Amino acid sequence: MKVTYFFRKSSPHFHSIEELFANIINNLPKEIDAKKIHSKYHTGLVGRIKNIFEAKKYQAEINHITGDINYISLLMSKQKTILTIHDIAPAISGGFVKRNIIKYFWFKIPVKKVKYVTVISEFTKRQVIKYLKIPENKIHIIPNCISPELKYLPKIEMSQKPVLLQIGTKTNKNIPNLIKAIKNIDCKLIIIGKLQSEQSALLEEYKIDFENYSNLSYAEIIEHYKNCDIVTFVSTYEGFGVPILEANAIGRPIITSNISPMSEVANGSAFLVNPYKINEIKNAIIKLIDSEIDRKKLVEKGLENAKKYSAQNIAKQYAELYKKM
Repeated sequence: MKVTYFFRKSSPHFHSIEELFANIINNLPKEIDAKKIHSKYHTGLVGRIKNIFEAKKYQAEINHITGDINYISLLMSKQKTILTIHDIAPAISGGFVKRNIIKYFWFKIPVKKVKYVTVISEFTKRQVIKYLKIPENKIHIIPNCISPELKYLPKIEMSQKPVLLQIGTKTNKNIPNLIKAIKNIDCKLIIIGKLQSEQSALLEEYKIDFENYSNLSYAEIIEHYKNCDIVTFVSTYEGFGVPILEANAIGRPIITSNISPMSEVANGSAFLVNPYKINEIKNAIIKLIDSEIDRKKLVEKGLENAKKYSAQNIAKQYAELYKKM
């Protein structure tokens, strides 16, 4: 069986989808012959039209659009094509005109041109049905997998000055509430992702001891997981929440939001808080810093939770869907 995977144009700034499907492809059954095609253009109407025609040329027995370039489905064979939707945030937020352009040209129209849509969580499925009006029988939930590069590395003891690791800096990552929560806690905050100006100002205002890194390789990000004591991920919106599983796999306690899909992905392996309540975030951090027992409990539950999201298990689910087609 020949499967062509279609990716957005390569970029040093965006690589989560590429890393995800690289792990899936590497764990597919031997009878699947996988090929990767990257779009040549990232922006502009003319460039995107060229991407559509280019994608048509590389169709195989199964075509899998891996995300972000949903529109390339327009000239593909419907019965042979799958589209993965990671989240629909751009279609339900922002200005009216931009929101609706994205809603129709990135989601509703492309979805009509494919046989199946895969989503990464029950939460995303509910949103897709609600906002895009896609029939439920067209949607398959296949979650993200954990990179095989993540290996359990026990933390022998808490750092003298506890290190908190925050992955991501977009607005939904809820950085201001995290900053306010730790303003009187003696800790160091490591932030992965380019800081927004207001986030930087708030860090300075509250005199937070922090380090900021961006454009890191995945190997470098893993090193930060290894070196931290606690992972914070109190987002107000996510399509899935991979850092939860990354923390689980490497053996670090994580604090995340008590809303979907984070609470489902964590499945009892994280300290859940209301992301809008600063005191809840603060108390969770203090509790995990002070209690070795609580940290160990979360780590043990996390290691069990991570097993369900191995690359082998997720690749198997995709292979079954390809066979169904």
